[in-house]
Amino acid sequence: MSRIIHSFDPTEDFIVGTVGEPGNRTFFLQAQNGTRLVSVALEKSQVAGISERFEFLLKEFGLAGVLKSTHSQNISAELHQPLLEEFRVGVIALSWLSDRNMFSLTLQAVSEDDEENEEIQDDDLQEAPDLLRIVLTPSQAAKFCVVSALVMSAGRLPCPFCGLPLDPRGHLCPRANGYRR
Repeated sequence: MSRIIHSFDPTEDFIVGTVGEPGNRTFFLQAQNGTRLVSVALEKSQVAGISERFEFLLKEFGLAGVLKSTHSQNISAELHQPLLEEFRVGVIALSWLSDRNMFSLTLQAVSEDDEENEEIQDDDLQEAPDLLRIVLTPSQAAKFCVVSALVMSAGRLPCPFCGLPLDPRGHLCPRANGYRR
């Protein structure tokens, strides 16, 4: 099967959200232009990594004001329906397009040889994993940071001792020698 490259250059809407109950949630990123919508699934740690990198780059390029003004806005973003997962994200690349003053986020599908290959495959390769390439503005990146913080904090609370998520049925804390809280 040949490779599919989904390109949103630039994107109109870029959203992060979850489906499911805390402790059993699936994280999704969505890019949308008009009626065209692409959804990909990823891990919570990948969402956190993208958000942290966006925040770092916004501050590094003197765009911290965009981030600060976005925090003061009342932002709510819900995933668009229908929610059809194109692929699960494996490799992520984030870059700054200095000639356009925009970010480029490339998400590559998980493949069998992901442990061997930790780079985005060239666009020319037909037998490489699928890609989602999104070009977004600094304000869209800042909105992503704010929404991802809200989405991640809506999960299970961390244990005050070990930092692992608390399970509503009890938590075997390694720092408390397995004492169930």
